Amino acid sequence: MNSQAALHFRRIGILTIFAVYIVILMGGVVRASGAGMGCPDWPTCFGSWIPPTEESQLPANYHELYAERGYQNTQFNPVKTWTEYVNRLVGVTIGLLILLTAWSSRVYLKTDKTVFYLSLGSFFLVGFQGWLGSTVVASNLKPVMITLHMLLALVLVALLIYTIARSQRDFLGKIDTQALPARFKSVLIAAMIMTLLQVAMGTQVREAVDFIAREHIERQYWRDDFPVIFYIHRSFSSLILFTNLWLMWKISRVFNKDQLLFLTGVALTTLVITAILAGVSLDRLGVPAIVQPIHLVVASLIFGVQFFLYSCLDYSEKNRIPEQTASV
Repeated sequence: MNSQAALHFRRIGILTIFAVYIVILMGGVVRASGAGMGCPDWPTCFGSWIPPTEESQLPANYHELYAERGYQNTQFNPVKTWTEYVNRLVGVTIGLLILLTAWSSRVYLKTDKTVFYLSLGSFFLVGFQGWLGSTVVASNLKPVMITLHMLLALVLVALLIYTIARSQRDFLGKIDTQALPARFKSVLIAAMIMTLLQVAMGTQVREAVDFIAREHIERQYWRDDFPVIFYIHRSFSSLILFTNLWLMWKISRVFNKDQLLFLTGVALTTLVITAILAGVSLDRLGVPAIVQPIHLVVASLIFGVQFFLYSCLDYSEKNRIPEQTASV
């Protein structure tokens, strides 16, 4: 296999993963700024591929036109419109990067076809994600659709991470994880499930905040009307913190500070603490808009780091199986 081509594939793949997180961040910005319906139609924006910059560029009766299409109370706001439009452009960029990732994965067709098929699957998943995004717009931002859209983005992240990890399975297989507790992997899986649940609850809390915002203009009064799921979401963060701290504690007892899994554990712990601090600021400072997208993207990064850690453990274990069989 051409090592240079393999390196090129991994670089594009890693860039694509970062780009997906930028899309998640942009999605958070769109939600926090209330720009979700900045473009009431899809794939165009107010009927154009490049949205207008002034209301005068729209038909005089555009309110009625969009009301007939199911988008009630459509109001043109150039900032919100272009925020949503930039979000869509970033999404298109993801599609192009995924296409390049799939194309460059051809180098593995002779040595590991699974890498190629996983890359191709990521490309089709992005297409489905784009369709789901259009459905979110068409549904006038229904909570269930937004939650599915968010969770699917995390599935895409996991698929890309696994694809890149598989292309490096020989390297990851050399990591000796035998000294970790037998239940470490099970706890890690539980931590990933908890993170997904927390993200899902967070999107529901965000929907409640949007509803409350329509009732109360001043942010300092929002917290008085927070639903029960907010308090569940807040309390659940303690369980997530202690679970991930346990993982880091076990990692620190086995690996040196310069080793990959130790650094991964440090990143995981830092992200969890950052997410909790961001959540506390949202709770205590009147839900500042600038913190909302940060809270979301950090939570998404937690899942990504957890899944990478899982991939390392998986390939390390698979590499031990042939050795154990040979010794028998």
